[in-house]
Amino acid sequence: MTITTYSPEETIAFAQKVGGLLRGGDVIAFRGGLGAGKTTFTRGLSLGLGLGDDVTSPTFALVNEYRGENISLIHFDMYRINGGADLETTGFYDYMDEDTVIAVEWSENIAGELPENCIFIDIKRVDDNTRAITLQGDERFAVLGN
Repeated sequence: MTITTYSPEETIAFAQKVGGLLRGGDVIAFRGGLGAGKTTFTRGLSLGLGLGDDVTSPTFALVNEYRGENISLIHFDMYRINGGADLETTGFYDYMDEDTVIAVEWSENIAGELPENCIFIDIKRVDDNTRAITLQGDERFAVLGN
């Protein structure tokens, strides 16, 4: 499914709907260049999971954690990670459990390490405000196309 959003607020609103459909164990693999809106989308995911909107880019920290009572969102930036050996140092595998959603920016850098059932979100910057967002996931996301 591909949708177009015309403002950061629309991107967040769509991502919030996606977040409402997520469950523990899900891994979101973002693909998109600098400034595409991956962190903005993650802000919406966090809202949809009931975790609030205080989401920042994990560029320098590599990982940001947003904890809730029943579910947590772990937000990774893999820009500087090059494969499995580097990935081990981030603690990526330690976060995979049934009460955690993982969102991975620059997932292309760890493509061979991603689980089979990843949810892929491609974000293309059309102009300053417009984004073309393609979501590839399982059947639960079909409702978003209505």
